[in-house]
Amino acid sequence: GIGLALARFYADKGCCLTLNGGHDKDALAAVEKELSKKTRVISCFGSVAEEKTAITMTQKSMDTFGQIDLLINNIGLLSDMTSEEWHTLMGTNLDSVFYMSKAVIPHMLHRHSGKILNISSVWGEVGASCEAAYSAAKAGLNGLTMALAKELAPSNIQVNAVACGVIDTDMNGCLSEEDKY
Repeated sequence: GIGLALARFYADKGCCLTLNGGHDKDALAAVEKELSKKTRVISCFGSVAEEKTAITMTQKSMDTFGQIDLLINNIGLLSDMTSEEWHTLMGTNLDSVFYMSKAVIPHMLHRHSGKILNISSVWGEVGASCEAAYSAAKAGLNGLTMALAKELAPSNIQVNAVACGVIDTDMNGCLSEEDKY
């Protein structure tokens, strides 16, 4: 929900887009088709929790558009987990940000310009009952964001995070109206 809204927002502004999704290839293709009516769009299917996918996606973006001005790391939620799911959640919420940032930063450093926007959660700030792993991942994302912002500021690269609360997306469709508000 948040990623799609952001993609539509930037497409309306005429920004060139590289989209990523790792769960539904057909949905990703449909969004690419929709947004390509407004701007130049490419998509890369796969999990950016894997470094190879992050590197491939970055190279495809550079080959197509010549530069990357903004990287938005927007990752989702998992709950009731096994240890394997814990590692998947950390990979999805933290490793993917590391891999994508690591792949994009050299291009931004070369230009002495760029922006990285990480989509976090209020649970990374205050924690949430029954969401300990998700809260830990988002807290780690917040720490990474702050440290990376300080590291890259001298090179005119801005790194920020938006800590969202509950947003009416498919991910939160299971919540009752009372839980949402």
